[in-house]
Amino acid sequence: MNKIKSAALPYLFAILLAALQAVYYHIFVVPNHFAPAGINGIATMIEYKTGFSIGYFTFLINFPLCLLVYFLVNKKYGIRSFVFNIFYTVIYRLLQLLDLENFKYDAGDHDTVFPVLIAGVLAGVVSGFSFKNNFASGGMEITSKIISAKKPIINFFMVNFALNAVIAFASIFVYSDKGYLDYKPVALCIMYCFVSSFVGNYIIKGTKTAYKFTVITSKPDEIIDDITHIMRRGSTRIEGVGAYSGQERTVIICVVDRHQLNDFRNIIDNHPETFAFSETVTETYGNFKKLKHL
Repeated sequence: MNKIKSAALPYLFAILLAALQAVYYHIFVVPNHFAPAGINGIATMIEYKTGFSIGYFTFLINFPLCLLVYFLVNKKYGIRSFVFNIFYTVIYRLLQLLDLENFKYDAGDHDTVFPVLIAGVLAGVVSGFSFKNNFASGGMEITSKIISAKKPIINFFMVNFALNAVIAFASIFVYSDKGYLDYKPVALCIMYCFVSSFVGNYIIKGTKTAYKFTVITSKPDEIIDDITHIMRRGSTRIEGVGAYSGQERTVIICVVDRHQLNDFRNIIDNHPETFAFSETVTETYGNFKKLKHL
């Protein structure tokens, strides 16, 4: 039963995130006349000019991409991405058919930054959790997966940046229907991309930030005793030999949270014959608890 639940959870996430994306597009993006990033940005401009639904356009683009990633890269990734996109299409189309005018956030070309910020945050939530659950929320993510698998040397960041730059530039002409060039959609597109990328990366990296100390010393017992009794942390001890001096040294590895950063530095300061350096750990896994009082 637990295996079934764990297997079904990513698909549930795909459906929920698809619904969230459909809602924020319908309520925050479309009414405020700006193009977000990626394939959806193209779809948004097409709907604005022709009335052809964003849901239909993204499905026509993403369905063959889901097939490609299914056969060329990863079957689960392809199926989950397809589930996301089919539910996004259906839910977005249902929202269009329902009378939801009272729920739309139409800034009326004034203070448009607020719906853009909301949409950017929600877009970051969708992209971050879709990445963590191994599926794509958009065509550019699927394309990135395919390219990375077949041509890992290609810098897809530059490809994605170039596409978003083209979308931002094109939005000038798409939304400039008042007799003059309107550069506001470009600023809104850039803001949306920045906010969504920031939030998405924050979710992907995780919130369990910590610091890993690597200590090289000739007095390991004293330092380990301080780590154990003062900080109540465990550590790993590795015996080594200096490459230049040929002298035996002990390498101690210890991971602490940000609140204990200065405490660990104070321990190192009390042992002048010790060399140490720290590294930021963006996420930790498994047991990361303090030791009980000894």
